[in-house]
Amino acid sequence: MSMLKKPEGSTRRRKRVGRGQGSGLGLTAGRGDNGQNARSGGGVRPGFEGGQMPLYRRIARRGFSNYPFKTKVAVLNLDALQQNYKSGETVSLESLAKKGLIKSREKNVKILGNGEIKKKLSVEYIAVSESAKAKIEKAGGTVTELKVLDTQEQNDGE
Repeated sequence: MSMLKKPEGSTRRRKRVGRGQGSGLGLTAGRGDNGQNARSGGGVRPGFEGGQMPLYRRIARRGFSNYPFKTKVAVLNLDALQQNYKSGETVSLESLAKKGLIKSREKNVKILGNGEIKKKLSVEYIAVSESAKAKIEKAGGTVTELKVLDTQEQNDGE
């Protein structure tokens, strides 16, 4: 480590302004002769656009955003199940995570009907599209879907 050196020319000397005429940066210290930026304390605040209405005031600041409430759903196709599962196996969140098809922290998964499936699989507690359900059952498998309560049913239970 003690033998390492920076390449030649990789660092420049610090510019020392206002240190006399001979330095080339004396008198006005590289700020020019006049104007707002030549004065001490001069310059404009961040976001100032020369009197034009600034961007932060032009953009609307009201309204509703659904972002905090959005639900992210991991999507799988039947092709993935056909490639990664043997006939007779059970497809669940744990087995999907173990096989690396989803991340272990994902709780919302939906199986879509793209592709063909010829293996007899048992799908448990995962959302499944209608076309995927039909293909799985046609191949001899079973689907035990996750029951999702709509808002009306949730309110009736309270």
